[in-house]
Order: sequence, then structure tokens, then C-alpha cells
Amino acid sequence: MTLKTISPVDGRVYAERTPATAAEIDAALERARKAQREWRAVPVTERASIMERFCAEFERRGQELAVGLSWQMGRPVRFAPSEVRGTLERARYMNGIAATALADLDTGPKAGFRRFVRREPLGVVFTVAAWNYPYLIAVNSVVPALMAGNAVVLKHSAQTLLAAEAFAACFAAADLPAGLFQVLHLSHQDTERVIGDARIDFVSFTGSVTGGRAVQRAAAQRFVGVGLELGGCDPVYVRHDADLKHAIENIVDGAYFNSGQSCCGLQRIYVHESLYEPFTLGAVELIRQYRLGDPLDPETTLGPLVRSAAADAVRAQIRASMDAGARAAIDEREFAASKAGTPYLAPQLLLDAPAASAVMREEIFGPVAGVMRVRSDAEALAHMNDSAFGLTAAVWTRDAAAAERLGGQVETGTFFMNRCDYLDPALAWVGVKDSGRGCTLSVVGYQHLTRPKSFHLRVTT
Repeated sequence: MTLKTISPVDGRVYAERTPATAAEIDAALERARKAQREWRAVPVTERASIMERFCAEFERRGQELAVGLSWQMGRPVRFAPSEVRGTLERARYMNGIAATALADLDTGPKAGFRRFVRREPLGVVFTVAAWNYPYLIAVNSVVPALMAGNAVVLKHSAQTLLAAEAFAACFAAADLPAGLFQVLHLSHQDTERVIGDARIDFVSFTGSVTGGRAVQRAAAQRFVGVGLELGGCDPVYVRHDADLKHAIENIVDGAYFNSGQSCCGLQRIYVHESLYEPFTLGAVELIRQYRLGDPLDPETTLGPLVRSAAADAVRAQIRASMDAGARAAIDEREFAASKAGTPYLAPQLLLDAPAASAVMREEIFGPVAGVMRVRSDAEALAHMNDSAFGLTAAVWTRDAAAAERLGGQVETGTFFMNRCDYLDPALAWVGVKDSGRGCTLSVVGYQHLTRPKSFHLRVTT
């Protein structure tokens, strides 16, 4: 058995690896445990110096990494460097706040006592990362886990095998002590075995809801922490007082960037009836400007989906939505590169999409969004919350107070006003309902990669 990265660019095998054997897995976990015992005693300032060297090496390789992204998962080369920049933004931010996030919590004076709470590392963190943003997803747990004093074992998707190895190469160049960061190429079965191994102290998983449930089952027999960042069917609301041009530009980009292959890419668009017609006309005009084609062509603005089967599955969801009453605004033939049986798929906007249609209920991992008209904030809110998912939500409005009021009622992990589809590393990244549990990024993210230990010291004379 081999793990293969089949490039969506041309269907060829771009990378191939043999999965780790049982002996190799065992040795890797032993190395991680041993290295972590020493690493936890290294001062945070020294860890930070190593992490900055990692960032410098990652930045040095930026162009190479960006082109590799295009080959492995199909993002156009004109956009791929943004993932390198975003990865560095998150890594450097989490590195910069580590000393504060990990500082002892003084509980205040009490005569005759000294009391504080210390954040201690968990041990070995097992990160299982997805292919759609292979560096951005992995960095969310890898960097803070190491900075908190843990060791990390990274298992990446077979679609992005080389992304995992790039992390390893950059850490080696930064002189991170051996054993602290390791890559394992694993089958699904062996991934579950690693999750169940007593030497793993925390699992950070990003992927589908189905995958999250499999992780939960694998961890069920142990008292081990699990962080899950799963799917989304994210809603946005264009309020009656929105800046229409700005809303159209933001929303189209948020729905179709990365060919819609984003867990936090928006999918459900609710537009106040007073703006529905101009919004849809403007959105369709902008969508038609995309250039679908070879992601290695600098002129391409919309790349292929990750594989042909994924594109065909999205086509089936589009048909199901239309059978339920939605209307297609785009004729697929307008995009010459879009062909059934290939990963190249035209973008689609489904108008007047019924609440029960696939586009408004299911996660569609492709360049598709549905639009529904609403008459009020209350109606928009009801629709936004009518979902099994809750990763992000957004509103476009000139009324900040109204936005904050709506944000307080939307069932979501992150709420935006006048923007979408962005992770600010200063804010907690978290989902609700079927979008997952746990947290990465921000000071709060460090709390999930450490355990509190209380010190209650009586002072005697």
C-alpha cells in the first residue's frame, strides 16, 4: 500500500509515500515522549528563538511552498503565496504571546500563603490536518503546542504529503531538538490506533464531521483531550443598510476563494428584499469574471477542485438544490474548462434557494452558494441559526450596534461585520454544533494545549 498525492492540475502522481510501519510508529512515539520530558524544562524565551528561526526558514522557502500548494491541491499560483503569509502571521503571533499566555496566574494575596495556577504542557500532541489549507490548518496547533512545551506528531492528508515534510524540514533547519516534531504518513486505520495510544495526550483534528466522529470513537476509551475543527455551511446576511458594492465584493470572494474549498467559506446568503435584485445582479456579474483553468497559469483566478470525484459530488448537490426549487444563475458552459469527470468546475450561484435545499443545509465543498431573500433581521436570524453547523457568520451593515446585537444571537464560533472568511490569530477559533469543539489560536488556544496546576504554598517561619 502507498499513499499518493494525485495532482488536480493534470491527474498525475505528484508525490508517493509508504505508510509508517507499526515499528516506525512505536519508535516515533517513544522519541516524542523522551524529547518532551526535556523540552518542557526549556525556558519559553529559548523556545521562542527556535520558533522565530522556523518562521525565517519557512519564509525563505515561501515561493517553493506556494508552487507546491498549487500542484498538490490546485490553488492558483497567484493566490497560493497568501497561505505562506498567513501561516507566518499566525506562527509569529502565537510565538509572541506565548510568555503571557503561559505565565503563572496569581490568585491574589492571602496572609501566610502564596497561591498561583501554572499552565503545564500536556505531553505529546497528535495533529491530524486537512489538505485544503495545509499550512494554515496545521500551524494553528503545531506552533502553540511546541511553545507550550509539548511534542508534536503531525499526520497530514495524503493530498498534501509534502506540506507535512516542509514543516519538518523548517524545524530541522531551526535546530528544534530531535524528536519534538515528527511526521507520520498513516493509513486511516493506523491513525485511529495512534489516537488510542496511551503516549498521545491530545488530538487536534481538522476535517469532516464524519472524520470527527471517527476521532471521537478512537479516543472514547481514554481520558484524552480532543480538539475538533469540522465542517461548515456558513451564513451571511446583507442588511437593508449595507454598502452594496462592498458586500458583493466581499461575499463573492468569501464564497469562491480556493474554489469554495474552505470550512469557513460562506455558503448561505440571506439578502434583505430591498437589495435582493441589485445584489444578485452584481454578484452574478462579478462571478462571471472568474477565469477557471490551470492553477499554474498566473491569469487563472479559479482553480480545480481537489479531485474529479469531489467535483462530481458538488454537481450532484447543485442538481439536488435545483430539484428542490433553486435556480442556477450561471450556465456551466460559460466556463469552457468546466467538464464533468474532471476536477474543473464552474462557479455557481443558486437563486431563491429554499431553506430545505442542499445548498442551504449541507456543506458543499466547492464554488457554490445559495441566495434567499428575507424581510427582516428576525427572519434572517432564524434562517442563520437553522443549521447543524456553526463555524462563522457575518452581516453587512452600516449599523454597528445592530451587528453586535445580531452577533449575540447567532449560534456561531466567530461573528463578522462587513467581512468574512478570515482567521485573526488574536481571536479564538472555535465552532459550535457540528462544526466542532475546542479552540485554537489566541491566548485561549494555549489553554487547550496545557493543563492547569495549582500551587498552594503555606509560608512558615
